[in-house]
Amino acid sequence: MLTGNNEWAPAATPREPQSMSKAANTGIPSGAVPTRLERVLRIEWLGQTVASVCWIASVLTYGIDSGGDWLQLFAASSWLLANIATAVTVQAD
Repeated sequence: MLTGNNEWAPAATPREPQSMSKAANTGIPSGAVPTRLERVLRIEWLGQTVASVCWIASVLTYGIDSGGDWLQLFAASSWLLANIATAVTVQAD
């Protein structure tokens, strides 16, 4: 843009890059690692853990009469162990 004295000036002042993460915009350091309690209190973790415990309880309530029952118990137990491992090994998302 030309100014009154025929000198070139930028139309607007340069802005900082917009590549800031949401965490940086909220004042939370981008490298922040959630604590175990924060991770366990998330609805995703709670929902999956309750579902796996209910599945285990269901298999045990109805009895283990066949190979399929053992597979279901193994699957539900594996799901629960995976959820517990997620809570124990706190890592950055």
